[in-house]
Amino acid sequence: MYYYKFRVHFDEVDDFVRDIEILATDNFESFHNILYTSIGLTGNELAAFSICDSKWNKTKEITLIDMFDDQEAQSPEYDDEDDFSTQSNIPKFVMKNSLLKDFITDPHQQLIYEYDFLNPRIFYIELLKTLEVREKVNYPRCTNSVKELPKQMEKMILPNLEGDFMIDETYNDEENMDDYDDDYLADNFSDLDNIDEY
Repeated sequence: MYYYKFRVHFDEVDDFVRDIEILATDNFESFHNILYTSIGLTGNELAAFSICDSKWNKTKEITLIDMFDDQEAQSPEYDDEDDFSTQSNIPKFVMKNSLLKDFITDPHQQLIYEYDFLNPRIFYIELLKTLEVREKVNYPRCTNSVKELPKQMEKMILPNLEGDFMIDETYNDEENMDDYDDDYLADNFSDLDNIDEY
């Protein structure tokens, strides 16, 4: 049996590195779990892996949950040459059903890990080595961790929902209705009585 050693980079933080060792027979859900744990993400958001070629072009997509059957059923049909087509011809898979060994075909396989589609963080992953499993070692594991996510990004990851909305309490205060006294209302709506019926 053998395992993969991957190196993870994050372009928004200089010299950010995570080295991950994971069994070739593990699935991508296990890979996702060790990534968000070692990186410092919450794991509460959707995520996806993309298998890439040597130029980082996506060739396959592996998502945390199966979102594609419903989407494909509801998506409008486009011609292949239609500029407005949003459909992708990239094959799609689900993490829990996808083993790493079935997708790692290049000795320096490149992958993209996208976390949180609404507030995306994108990590670039490259296979460093394929090695024989060592006894008494628990996989998957993080063997090298350099730099952390910046504080502002941690706030983005764990948003304070109470701070997202500002409520002007004056609109909920019934006492403010007293500002519109009866004389004001009478003066401004007295002309309504003089409107002729059509």
